[in-house]
Amino acid sequence: MPTDAAGTKQRTRIVILGAAGRDFHNFNTVYRDDPECEVVAFTAAQIPGIDARRYPPSLAGPLYPKGIAILPESTLEMLIRERGAQRIVFSYSDVTHAQVMHLASRAIAAGADFLLHGPQRTMLQSCIPVIAVSAVRTGCGKSQISRYLSRLLRERGLRTAVIRHPMPYGDLEAERVQRFATRDDLAAAHCTIEEREEYEPHLAAGSIVYAGVDYADVLKRAETESDLILWDGGNNDFPFIRPDLHIVLADALRPGQETTHHPGEAVLRMADVIVVAKSDAADPADVARVLYNVRTINPRAVAMRGGSPVTLDDEAAIRGKRVLVVDDGPTLTHGGMAHGAGWLAATRAGAACIVDPRQWAPPEISGVYARYPHIGAVLPATGYSPAQIEALRTTIERADAEVVVAGTPIDLGALLHVSKPVVRARYEYAEMDTSGLHGEVEKFLAREKRLKV
Repeated sequence: MPTDAAGTKQRTRIVILGAAGRDFHNFNTVYRDDPECEVVAFTAAQIPGIDARRYPPSLAGPLYPKGIAILPESTLEMLIRERGAQRIVFSYSDVTHAQVMHLASRAIAAGADFLLHGPQRTMLQSCIPVIAVSAVRTGCGKSQISRYLSRLLRERGLRTAVIRHPMPYGDLEAERVQRFATRDDLAAAHCTIEEREEYEPHLAAGSIVYAGVDYADVLKRAETESDLILWDGGNNDFPFIRPDLHIVLADALRPGQETTHHPGEAVLRMADVIVVAKSDAADPADVARVLYNVRTINPRAVAMRGGSPVTLDDEAAIRGKRVLVVDDGPTLTHGGMAHGAGWLAATRAGAACIVDPRQWAPPEISGVYARYPHIGAVLPATGYSPAQIEALRTTIERADAEVVVAGTPIDLGALLHVSKPVVRARYEYAEMDTSGLHGEVEKFLAREKRLKV
């Protein structure tokens, strides 16, 4: 512990850079009870509206009776200067290696150290087996595989709890531990569209979903009614809970991105099983390239191909029509995709044209296009606030389209109550290799002595 000029011991002053997820977990596991460190602030990025809050005292613990401020990442240099921050801890995901080092350069130039915490400091240990699903980028198809695995495990008679990477965008104290069993639970918790996109498909498949802010408490709750934990990761982060089987996705539609983003490259190197997702939709040469890359980077892991077939609820309703496509928000934004499954389904179904929604978008949506100019002629399903949800509905209603294709995993028509017909594009995981993922999971279950299967 450093000392001042009088020789008095001083706590190391820390700022945690985050996006409402990994940052809180790193604090809870590393710093909350450490009397030698003082976290003077969190910063917020990626997600709108998550700053100007406080990490509450009930979560921060007795060393923080007033809680901890959450401020914009743009204030980093000011925090180092005015609050005497000595250490900057980077704690969010799916950013390029260059972006991470730009932040490191800002911290170092302002006089602070820059730190990344790894799994040994931050992973929780479960008393029951854990299968984790991670990816090298946002939008690879983690939730499809998680749903596939949860069905497989239920068929084996295992009580499986899905623990989802956090998305605590509202009242942090109220969201300490969350358990979702029905869509009514989602409404009662005032879940955003982004949360619903992750939780709702699991509920429809018959799984119970756990999430929250304090994952030690989340894990304890899930363990009481489960035989096995299924970690459904967020972005390209590594798990909060130590996995006994770690499945990692690479994307055949984004060849070469296996090592471009943090912490996706680290996750790939940690994998036990690697699935090259969307291999059914990609050029065979790209599939081969990604398989070669992942096997070179992590020769220890078992690598295989996986498919993500897309189906429309009513293909005839699309043919020859002017179609507005709504695609998954995070896949388009920090996932870096120009379009998603909805666009693919609509073009394959013979839409007369894909309507570009930009000219009808209110400021809450046009701002997303300005921030992410790579997005194509699709509408990102952004809904972090009531204003954004209303802007999404307004854009759909204004657009000169005859029908809407919803490539988001939720029932968008039921949520927004728009007047235009909404046709859902659905996508699930499909095996492409002989033994495949099913075979690797069966091998794991056979050797896991804690399970009775």
